[in-house]
Amino acid sequence: MGSGVIAAGVLAFGPSFWSQALAAESLTAGDGPYGPLGSADGRGLKLPDGFESRIVARSNALVEGKAYRWPVFPDGQATFATDDGGWILVTNSESLSPEAGSSAIRFDSDGNVRDAYRILAGTNANCAGGPTPWGTWLSCEEYDSGRVWECDPARPGTGIVRPAMGSFSHEAVTVDPDEKRLYMTEDEEDGAFYRFTPQNYPDLSSGLLEVAVLDCGQVSWERVPDPLGVPPTREQVDDAARFDGGEGIWFDSGVVYFSTKGDNVIRAYDIEERKLEVIYDRAEVEDAPLSGLDNLTVADSGDLYVCEDGGDMDIGIITPDGEVARFLKLTGPDADGSEMAGVIFNPEGDRMYFSSQRGDRFGITYEVRGPFPDRNESGPRGPVLSCGDPTGEDGGTDDDDASEGVPGPPGPDVDAPGITTFSRSTVSLGALLEDGMVVKVVVDEPGEVKAVLRTGDLARVAGARGSTPRPRTLTLARGTVTAPVAGEYRLRLRTGRRTAARLSSVRRSLAARLTVQATDRAGNVAVAFRRVRVPPRR
Repeated sequence: MGSGVIAAGVLAFGPSFWSQALAAESLTAGDGPYGPLGSADGRGLKLPDGFESRIVARSNALVEGKAYRWPVFPDGQATFATDDGGWILVTNSESLSPEAGSSAIRFDSDGNVRDAYRILAGTNANCAGGPTPWGTWLSCEEYDSGRVWECDPARPGTGIVRPAMGSFSHEAVTVDPDEKRLYMTEDEEDGAFYRFTPQNYPDLSSGLLEVAVLDCGQVSWERVPDPLGVPPTREQVDDAARFDGGEGIWFDSGVVYFSTKGDNVIRAYDIEERKLEVIYDRAEVEDAPLSGLDNLTVADSGDLYVCEDGGDMDIGIITPDGEVARFLKLTGPDADGSEMAGVIFNPEGDRMYFSSQRGDRFGITYEVRGPFPDRNESGPRGPVLSCGDPTGEDGGTDDDDASEGVPGPPGPDVDAPGITTFSRSTVSLGALLEDGMVVKVVVDEPGEVKAVLRTGDLARVAGARGSTPRPRTLTLARGTVTAPVAGEYRLRLRTGRRTAARLSSVRRSLAARLTVQATDRAGNVAVAFRRVRVPPRR
């Protein structure tokens, strides 16, 4: 999927740049490179001298001049250069389906709005994500069986799910184009730090999912045996490193930076040295202005910008010379009970975008312009998208009767397994409880096949600081079969007694997701999936 792209340069900072400049104990609090903040402007923003703001969209309202309603609870964002000199801003909606997903605003070279449209639908709790070097947006679902979806920013669509990247509470993702790998954070109190190696980069439909293991700051990686998430992926490797609320993540010049909100820490992973260091720890910086660390980005200047969730509604800046400061502050009613989210620059680096997730109750997306430093090289960093008129074509769905499997990670001696599944798209609750659900599976290698039918329609988990509740996934039925040889097998998914008792009083249809996973004898994994409707008893 995606659009035509033109390669561009990257920053010239070496892998040791930040670790040398930002040793946690050497940071000091100050006013930053732009000086102290001024009085609040007409939008409640306190900015340094020379900067100005505007509102580009209000959630639940039409984008100016367009017949598109901006989504509620805006969160993670990215920008993409277009071949007419403009750019596209992509924004997640941290809501529940059908409001959730991702949307886009296309700007011309002068910053005027040209178009607005949806690029992802049918998802839940789309928190953050990340752009790819090939010009797509990866949107992350932040709930217990959330997945990563790949979207084309240049035209309307519904997105393509990437189940090989794991089923867990995804927060954000970043791409290392040098080693052709992706890194992901997990927003749990005991969350893990993940690495995904595509089998055929940049195709994300298959690959190897691993979790970080720490030993005195040195990182090793161990395979996640079951990307399906049974048990939860962070619990499958006993020695997996634990991080308190993984949030924003960003790759730059051989280093992956990520924040953890629970302990107010930013870490840097040196990919070549496989070393993880703390570069900001609020507890270690006297009078540190940054807390509730969330989304982050590295600007062309080398400055690290960080959003606050639970702090003082600031966007902070950490400079390469070791100064921590407030870059801007949101005040007034649009700051109450909200969080700052989605800080990102346009491809030329002269405009900043971010949102107050609950501003004006449903969210406000802002732009800030001012004397940001000039780019370090000419032209936009990253791909340039070819944008014609919107076609209305979508990126496909997972509703076909036959679901093609996603090949798993390559093994040392065998090819990745292949799997195809067939099942009904509707199974009544009565039939499910009494007889189970039959799934036909065709595999091309011997091994083990698991199937899980899940729903998130029955319960919600309250979000922190007033954020959107998440679905609480309930396993409706599951089954396992050993495949001694390649061929066709039938699985009958059964419901456990406790679940059956809970479902006995349900009187409405449930939206469920069937996931089938085949593991060959070499440990390679294939995943197939589809949506299933479960109507109530008659």
